[in-house]
Amino acid sequence: MKHKLYQIDAFTDTIFGGNPACVVPLDKWLPDKILLKIAKENAVAETAFFVDKGEKIHLRWFTPEIEMDLCGHATLATAHSLATILDYKKDKIVFETLSGDLIVKIENGHYKMDFPSRMPIADILPPTISKSLNIQPKEILKARDYVLVYENEAEIRNIKIDRQLLDQINLDPGGVIVTAVGNNCDFVSRFFTPQASILEDPVTGSAHCSLIPFWANRLNKKELYAQQVSERLGKLYCEDRGERVIISGQAKTYSIGEFWTE
Repeated sequence: MKHKLYQIDAFTDTIFGGNPACVVPLDKWLPDKILLKIAKENAVAETAFFVDKGEKIHLRWFTPEIEMDLCGHATLATAHSLATILDYKKDKIVFETLSGDLIVKIENGHYKMDFPSRMPIADILPPTISKSLNIQPKEILKARDYVLVYENEAEIRNIKIDRQLLDQINLDPGGVIVTAVGNNCDFVSRFFTPQASILEDPVTGSAHCSLIPFWANRLNKKELYAQQVSERLGKLYCEDRGERVIISGQAKTYSIGEFWTE
């Protein structure tokens, strides 16, 4: 059976920036074990699979290891594929997902994603994670992910992870966010996933479900500009709306191809 495959760089306006995701449109769902094999073969952080149901589009996300409950950059990549490759006519897309209905609005080349807010609360950092960090945070919080708050952007950029230690803990489906006030933006972050084939995720939309309410409250502002300061760099335009957050960004198509399953 032949399938289409689109690779999209999300949360960027340049090729080789942001976070690459693969997008696979399907007429009907394949077995989960096949979806996981496809995601593993694609060897990017997330592969999005979708089935167009008419009013809504059923969307699922797979890493090379597991199915995820929420993925921002692969949602943005899917919206970009629909709008620019598949000639989807509507400027509002409703995705049916494990995290409920997610709405993406397309405005002037930006994809505005309406996601659930996940305000992190104070927590204690497991010793395994603490020992894996070369710089210790000044605050520790947790929602789905651990949110570690640092003094400044320089510390975020200089954080190094002892992967051998970090991989001793399993946080599925979560990870470890490190964050601080930014030099040229409201806040910066990086994201690490223990036991994943890709340790540092270049740009993590779902992490901003926690970062947005935290920094909106800390900085006393509802609209924020964020950067994920990985090597590829991601740019995110954020808005706090109480129980929901708006995460916006751009995307670029890297490749269009086909693959086969038996």
